[in-house]
Amino acid sequence: MTFEVDVERRLNHFKIQVRFTSDAPITALFGRSGAGKTSLINMISGLLRPARGRIVVDGRVLFDDKQRIDVPPRKRRIGYIFQEARLFPHLTVYQNLLYGRWFTPSDKRYVDEDKVIALLDIAHLLNRRPAGLSGGEKQRVAIGRALLASPRLLLMDEPLASLDAAHKSDILCYIERLSAQMLIPIVYVSHSIEEITRLAHTLVVVSKGKVAAAGALSEITSRLDLQPLLGRYEAGAVIATCIVAHDERFGLTRLAFSGGELRAPRISMPLGATVRVHIRARDVAIALDARAGLSIQNVLPARIVEITHESGPYAEVRLDVNGAPLLARITKRSVHDLGLACGCAVFALIKSIALDRHSLGLPPAINHRPQVARGDV
Repeated sequence: MTFEVDVERRLNHFKIQVRFTSDAPITALFGRSGAGKTSLINMISGLLRPARGRIVVDGRVLFDDKQRIDVPPRKRRIGYIFQEARLFPHLTVYQNLLYGRWFTPSDKRYVDEDKVIALLDIAHLLNRRPAGLSGGEKQRVAIGRALLASPRLLLMDEPLASLDAAHKSDILCYIERLSAQMLIPIVYVSHSIEEITRLAHTLVVVSKGKVAAAGALSEITSRLDLQPLLGRYEAGAVIATCIVAHDERFGLTRLAFSGGELRAPRISMPLGATVRVHIRARDVAIALDARAGLSIQNVLPARIVEITHESGPYAEVRLDVNGAPLLARITKRSVHDLGLACGCAVFALIKSIALDRHSLGLPPAINHRPQVARGDV
C-alpha cells in the first residue's frame, strides 16, 4: 500500500512544508521536539487542514486543495494512537475496543475481533475499566481500538513517551507483531533512535517543518551529513543480520551479514532469525591492520568512503564493509596519525559488549534474510 503526502501549512510563525511517498510497512517520522511531526500526522488524519497540498492513501484521495477534496476524519479510516491512551473512563475495555467499529461500515470491516484480542494479549482485561490498568495495558487497548476500526493506515504519535522502560519494550513487541500479522501500514512518530532502529523500514527525517531526508533506514542512518539531526551520541549505522550460531560456552551469538559476521551477547532467538543491529559510531575504532592478541571480537575489513571534520577534536568516518555501511567517530589526531583518507583499506573494530539490548531489535518483517549457512560456532 502506497501513501503520498504533499502538504503545506503555516502555524503562527512556523511553516510546515513536507513532501514524501512511502510504501513501507512502517514509516518513521523522526525529528526533535517542535520539528512539526505531530502537526504533519494531524494533517494526514484530518484533524488539521493543510493550506495547500494533497494526501493520498491506498489510491484514495483524502485531501486535495485544487480538487476541493477534504474527507472528514471519521471517514478517512485512519487509526490514530496518541502519546496517552485516551480511553473512555466510563466504558469497560471491551466497550472501548468496540468504539472504533461503530464508525466503520460493516462491509468495510476486515479486522477480526478475537484475533486482535489475542494479538495484544488483553483477553483478561475485557471487563475492567481504564482506571485499573497500567500504562502499558492502556496503550495495548488503545492500539486494539484503532485496529478494530479496520483502518487503511495506522498513525502512532510517540506511543511510548509516557511509559517506563519495561512497558516500552513490551509495546514495541506488540507493534512488531501487529505489523507482521495485520499487514496494516504504520506511520510511527518518534525522536528515539532506539525505537526507530527497531521498527522502521523507511525513515523520514523532519527538521524545522521540512523533510531533511527520506529513504531506507540503513541509507539514512549512515549519512554523515544527517548526524547532527539524528543525534551525535546515538548516531551510527543499522545493519540487518541473521543469527547463524550460538556459543553457549561463552554466551555469544554469531550474526551474519554481507560484510562478514558479528559476535554479540547471547540473543534468545532461534537460528535463522533476523536481527537489526544498531552500531553506534562512538563504539567503532579503526586500525590499519588486524594484529593478533586483541580482546575485541569483531574485526571487519573495510574501506574508507568519507571523512568529515567536526568543530572540536572529533572526526566522522564513513566505512564500506563489503557493501554494508558503518560509521566511526574518532579523533582528528587519529585521522592524522594513521594517515587516513578516502579509499584507504582499514579494519573496523567493534566490541561485542557494545552490542547491548539497546542496539539489537527484531524487524517487523523477516522475509529478507541473508542466505548463509547455519550451524554451531
